[in-house]
Parts: sequence; structure tokens; C-alpha cells
Amino acid sequence: MKETILIIDDEERMRRLIEIYLENDGYNVLKAENGVEGIRVLRNNYVHLVILDVMMPVMDGWSVLNEMRKFTEIPVIMLTAKSEDEDKLLGFEFGTDIYLTKPISPKIISANVKALIKRTYYIQNDDIKGNDFDGVWIDEERHEAKVDGDEIYLSPKEFDLLVYFIKNKGIVLSREKILDSLWGFDYYGDLRTVDTQIKRLREKLGEKAYLISTIRGKGYKFEVKNES
Repeated sequence: MKETILIIDDEERMRRLIEIYLENDGYNVLKAENGVEGIRVLRNNYVHLVILDVMMPVMDGWSVLNEMRKFTEIPVIMLTAKSEDEDKLLGFEFGTDIYLTKPISPKIISANVKALIKRTYYIQNDDIKGNDFDGVWIDEERHEAKVDGDEIYLSPKEFDLLVYFIKNKGIVLSREKILDSLWGFDYYGDLRTVDTQIKRLREKLGEKAYLISTIRGKGYKFEVKNES
């Protein structure tokens, strides 16, 4: 199956360059020149991933992302000319998966698309399927999670984080290790990114948030009492 990527960017040249690289990698590509058009395209097409520019007229990237998260949790790569850590933290708070700073090569963007698509949609050999961890049920193959039988809706990054914790249950994981494992060694963001994502995940786990414990001065640990 060819995955469909939506590019939302007001720069025609940038849209075209990214499109060429993505099509060469075998993806279907949809394009929008502003946020309003991007939301319309997204609502009317099955899209696997969005490449979203922050600085746009009509509707900026933050507004687009906020609107998107009302009806979809598909992965998002954000492009911006700003490199401040606070902007990156805001992006992750809104549900960004990867944050890239312009100027950047379309080749690098395409490589990040490929990695994020693989991580989000394709099965690994050690997938978790249908296991219950103190009432938290997860099926990595179907990309589904439930708490006490009720489905919870996680962003791709939140789902990856939960899977990572489960696969390393009982092990204390430093923020550095989590950041390197889920964001990659070439990510230059702040360690607070990890804290932000864990906070969001705990909120969605509700009464099961205790499964992710904070180990003072060390990091985090996923601890399970009853597993089936």
C-alpha cells in the first residue's frame, strides 16, 4: 500500500521539492498552500502523515495542529524557521512527533517521513499484542490501547512511549535514554520534551497513571503488579 503524505506549506517551491523526494520514495502526495485548505484536504482524504509549516498566512501551523487534534491523531512533522526550545516544547505539547528547523534539505525531511511511517504503521518482530498490564491493554499491531476495557486515544508518540515502557517494564529509564530511543540520537531538543510526553500519557491513562513511576534523580519506570 502506498502511504499518503499531506504537505501544508505556503512556499510553492518547498512543497514541490518535498513532493519530488516523497514521490521518488513511493508515497502518494497531497498539497495545501495554507492551513484552511490543509484542514479541508485532511478531512476529505485518508492521510497517513502531515508535514506542516508553522509560519503561514490565513491559518498558522499551531492553529492547524490544534484543529487537527480534534479529529485525528495521525503523525505530524512540523517545519519552522524558529529553533527556540520553547517553540519545540509547544509543538510536542500540541502533539507534534518530529520538529525540524528550516533551512533543511528535503532529503532529510523524506528520511524522517520514512522513519516515522515505519515506526507508526509497521509491525516489529517483538510486537506486543493483546496483553493486559494491570488493566492497561495494548495491541501494537492494531495500534490500540485500552484502560479497563475502555479505548483511549493516544498520539503516535504517546503510543510509542507506552510501548517502550512496557517492553522495558521493571527497568529504570533515564530521560536521556528515552529521548535517544524515541526521538533519535540526532535530536537536539530539551529533555523536558520527555517530561511533557509522559505527563500527557499519564493523563490519558487516568487511574492507571501509577504504572509509570518517577524514580527521583534517575528517570522513570513502568511497574506492573498483575500481568496476563
